[in-house]
Amino acid sequence: MDVTSPDAGLIVEHFPAATRSLRVACVTETYPPEVNGVSLTVARLVDGLRARNHDVQLLRPRQAREQTADEGERFQEVLLRGMPIPRYPSLRMGMPSKRALAKLWTLHRPDVVHIATEGPLGWSALQAALHLKLPVCSDFRTNFHSYTQHYGIGWLRKPIMGYLRKFHNRTHRTMVPTDALRAELAAEGFERLEVVARGVDTRQFDPARRSAAQRAQWGADDETLVVACVGRLAREKNLELLVDAFGAIERRVPNARLLLVGAGPIEDELRAACPGAVFAGRRHGEELAAHYACADLFLFPSLTETFGNVTVEAMASGLPVVAFDCAGAAQLITDGEHGVRVPLGDARAFVAAALALAFDPARRERLGRGARERVLRLDWSTTVERFEAVLRTVIREADAAAAPVVPRLQRAL
Repeated sequence: MDVTSPDAGLIVEHFPAATRSLRVACVTETYPPEVNGVSLTVARLVDGLRARNHDVQLLRPRQAREQTADEGERFQEVLLRGMPIPRYPSLRMGMPSKRALAKLWTLHRPDVVHIATEGPLGWSALQAALHLKLPVCSDFRTNFHSYTQHYGIGWLRKPIMGYLRKFHNRTHRTMVPTDALRAELAAEGFERLEVVARGVDTRQFDPARRSAAQRAQWGADDETLVVACVGRLAREKNLELLVDAFGAIERRVPNARLLLVGAGPIEDELRAACPGAVFAGRRHGEELAAHYACADLFLFPSLTETFGNVTVEAMASGLPVVAFDCAGAAQLITDGEHGVRVPLGDARAFVAAALALAFDPARRERLGRGARERVLRLDWSTTVERFEAVLRTVIREADAAAAPVVPRLQRAL
């Protein structure tokens, strides 16, 4: 607004105060080129913060044959000690590093510490941040407590949940991807929960990437039904149900093909159970997007997701999705418009829904179009904006809590 000064005829312009950039320390046990939902989401957030002119310090375990990297004045990687995760040699977890982090942050104090994972490195970061009285927030990204039932260690669920609750309740905010997960964790005693939804790159994941040549490599022509599943080939993904569902389809549609994109510890078991399946291994970027687009139906039997990035990627690729009524599917899929949601844990309903769509190409096409339209409204820039808002709230509340209390008499004067 312009205001004319009565003294000298001057025009006084009032400019809004610029929003200052933040110094964000982001701690994660996983990051690309590792391939999983957490690593890819963290990378998107880091890139988004940098695009919004924030200084980002990324702290993570050193990967194989890797040196400390510095990508410019607004991005610094600090690589710490790590060790391979049992049964997942391609992934590494961080080692306890409280002393190193406390020294680093004493010399270069961030405005806020964000912890994406709850492993030894994440716990060290939490301890160092609290010791230095730094604002700290966290993500709840993996249902580790739910994994116990798939590995015969159900008795560990309670102590794992206790650790996760203790971890997150010591932070100023815990971000979760869905309202349903917020309610679930609140019922378990988690505090200060904020929903920050996930985004999807609809330019990368696009039905236009469909390719007859790619399908031909799988032995599929225009009449072949290609049923896809993308993700880690691990027991907690409930892939036994995928095998059952595809078996039911294959008995009725003999030329159907099963496409599995990913790798993991039960790959050999799956190869034995599905000798005719296409095992595409890990795929990235445009190649991954093309694999989605060249399928016809997406089955996602997991019951342990906090969100399930593959659900939204499949929807963006124009695929009808069959999934349980939980995690991202519960938030994104309206049954009969974008795919089929079945009651949580109802294996028979899952198989029946998959079989029904296998026989109905017109319905698959309609649901696939609806799925694509549904996620076009999602965007990583919106997610990053919301993420930044939570960071600023945490900083503001920490500053207010640290401000000296002014005596009542002094305030009156």
